[in-house]
Amino acid sequence: MSSFGSQMRKRLDELRRAGENVPKIMAEVAEGATIEAVRVAAEKTPPNDGTLAGTNMRSGQMAQHWATDSVTTPVVTGGSVRTELNNNMQYASYVNDGHRVDKHFVPGLIINGNLLERSPDGSGGIMVGTKTSYVQGKYMKEAGIGRYRDVVRTELEKRVEEAFK
Repeated sequence: MSSFGSQMRKRLDELRRAGENVPKIMAEVAEGATIEAVRVAAEKTPPNDGTLAGTNMRSGQMAQHWATDSVTTPVVTGGSVRTELNNNMQYASYVNDGHRVDKHFVPGLIINGNLLERSPDGSGGIMVGTKTSYVQGKYMKEAGIGRYRDVVRTELEKRVEEAFK
């Protein structure tokens, strides 16, 4: 199987031979694909399954940051088109890639029934990292990139077919 880059070069060459406006097509396809990548990354970002809950804990901010931090409007420079899939939350890479958990005390964190919550007045605290030493990543970014590539492949294939009708 050929690489993503070589597949795209082949499609773009076919469009050039058909006399199409390749920079315009590249910008349109990149914008649509990036918007779809942002949607997929946000969907995969926790809390997304309803199992996590707690007062003063989970806000959904990281999922919202995919849309605000990403650059979906294409920047065309020379013969290239650039968009960006970003999440600038400080802890986004840890959630995406996974991380070690060392046993440590977290002040102000309490267990309320079966929920983990922050104490409003900051009192109390618990030891964390006692049951698991590693938290698996959610790989939201990789899911978004995969969706981006799928959309680019299908859209360019459609454009090539339309050009040769």
